[in-house]
Amino acid sequence: MKGIIQVSDLQLWYGQTEALRGIDISIPENNITALIGPSGCGKSTFLKSLNRMNDLIPEVRIEGEILYQNQNIYDKSVDVNSLRKEIGMVFQKPNPFPMSIYDNIAYGPRTHGITRKSELDQIVEESLKGAAIWDEVRDRLKKNALGLSGGQQQRLCIARALAVKPKILLMDEPTSALDPISTTRIEELTLELREKYTIIIVTHNMQQATRISDNTAFFLSGNLVEFSRTEDLFSNPQDQRTEDYITGRFG
Repeated sequence: MKGIIQVSDLQLWYGQTEALRGIDISIPENNITALIGPSGCGKSTFLKSLNRMNDLIPEVRIEGEILYQNQNIYDKSVDVNSLRKEIGMVFQKPNPFPMSIYDNIAYGPRTHGITRKSELDQIVEESLKGAAIWDEVRDRLKKNALGLSGGQQQRLCIARALAVKPKILLMDEPTSALDPISTTRIEELTLELREKYTIIIVTHNMQQATRISDNTAFFLSGNLVEFSRTEDLFSNPQDQRTEDYITGRFG
């Protein structure tokens, strides 16, 4: 099946260090794809390459091709702001802006030219509902977002990403800083969001990958070792290195 993102021979260097080596992968639409592997294996670097967050890092060199909507996202004609509107990102540590809950959500739509209060009100409500946090914050929209708990802050950040109506949501270990109850809430939310969005999630937690993902990619030393349906990868890995990792022999 042709994916919503198609990656061909992607190579990435930080200075002299090669972080990704010839990655080929097709990401299915309206699925959750998990990226697993030991620390430093390239999974977060790969995730950030999908909406050009690596552009912000000095001395990065990228070769190969990432096609989204039949266009190479690294083509000079691509508007990076428009790309990041389509391909949103949620980071490992919740990072709400130091402003009200309402203004956090309205920030993105305002930068894209939406100014009518009635329209912003609707976007804020829909986004907070989409991130399963509306009922908790509806009476405190003017309060500072930094007053929320860690789990609420992360759901707020997901709502903020949803507010600009992306097609794809990138999540870089979104539960690693959260307690077990908040982690469960985010996992349940991620499964609900799959109905409307394509989700690519980096996780250190292999149990999490088995709980929520449709497909799993295993990275090792900058290489994509194996990519398949999650149940197949964990029950019948095709590469010995994958089996060694998921059975705990290393990593």
